Amino acid sequence: MLSRASQQSRLQSRQISTRAAAKKLFQEYPFSFSLACFLILTGAGSLLYTSYVYNTYIVANLHNFPEPVAIKLRRALFYSNQDVNPKEAVHYYRQALAVADEIGMDPFSDEILGTKIALAGLMEKVNQHQKAIDILEIVRADCKKWLQTIGKQEGRQADRTRVLAKTVAISVKLGDLYAGEYIADQDTAGKNLIEGVETALKEQKRREDEGTLDGEGPWMSNEEMGGALESLANHYEQKDQHYLAAPLYLQCLALLPQTSCHAVVLMNNLSISLAQQIPPPTSATPPPSRPALVSSARTWAQKSLSIAAEIKPPERNDECDVGCAVATYNLGEFAEMDGNIAEARRRYEEAKGLSQAIGFRGGVERAQEGLGRVAKLAG
Repeated sequence: MLSRASQQSRLQSRQISTRAAAKKLFQEYPFSFSLACFLILTGAGSLLYTSYVYNTYIVANLHNFPEPVAIKLRRALFYSNQDVNPKEAVHYYRQALAVADEIGMDPFSDEILGTKIALAGLMEKVNQHQKAIDILEIVRADCKKWLQTIGKQEGRQADRTRVLAKTVAISVKLGDLYAGEYIADQDTAGKNLIEGVETALKEQKRREDEGTLDGEGPWMSNEEMGGALESLANHYEQKDQHYLAAPLYLQCLALLPQTSCHAVVLMNNLSISLAQQIPPPTSATPPPSRPALVSSARTWAQKSLSIAAEIKPPERNDECDVGCAVATYNLGEFAEMDGNIAEARRRYEEAKGLSQAIGFRGGVERAQEGLGRVAKLAG
């Protein structure tokens, strides 16, 4: 039987779209033998928040900055992205923030918060992950203080919404950084992800119960909310807490168009989560039987294939292609669990062909391993 550590090794695949950074996690099945099913972990919006801020609040909106600040930011961006020199970039970011403070720019404006988050993004880019965390922790703490003071003042409703949404996104990003291989602190990652999701859901519920107050403006979009929920679901999957991950994947699906390639990814992940369910002993209700869970997992995998088949370019992207290969492979494993060797072989052959067609090396390797297993079982 493969060890838990060996099954959690990640495979490198070809570079795909940023939204679908297709990391694979091989996890042990709670069955009589262990198999390596694919889980597609994605950035899911909020985890790429620094890139979003960079493009939205800085690059596209330099004209919103007073010229003395914009001059410094142009140099910071030049040394961040063209003639890459982190030391010089940090120097100009700090100068930009100092000038902004001198001329009285709102430190909690989108522009200034965006500049600080972009600085954290630079630190991450050059593998200074702890420095990125330190910056984001300070920004979030400042935002929380603002929310408890100025944010409660009359006439600041729209600003409160904006700053509160930033704290959610920063919490999710911090969860990503703490969970990464450079820091690898899963407990702290989980605390940050839970904080972000709970804050988002609490605000959503308040608005549902009380109504949106005058001037507040809209809360987080479905995509943003789904990104936060998905990040937490992926965290639970990596900790083998599948019974906690599955409901979150379902919530994510409810927030997305069912005809999107990302829905294909989410259905795959839900399928895998269901197949590995072991509810805790204290669970109030009896857990579903193993055959029922596998049957449900198979249904979601098949649904992901059906939806992907209907998505055409330009809406179709790499998430659909990788999702199809992964779902097909997983259907092979489900057949193997049921002892249906012929069906398992057919699915593995199909998964291998799909993976080869899109240059998905990890998929080819896994499918080949599956074929090797069923060959031995067939004698």
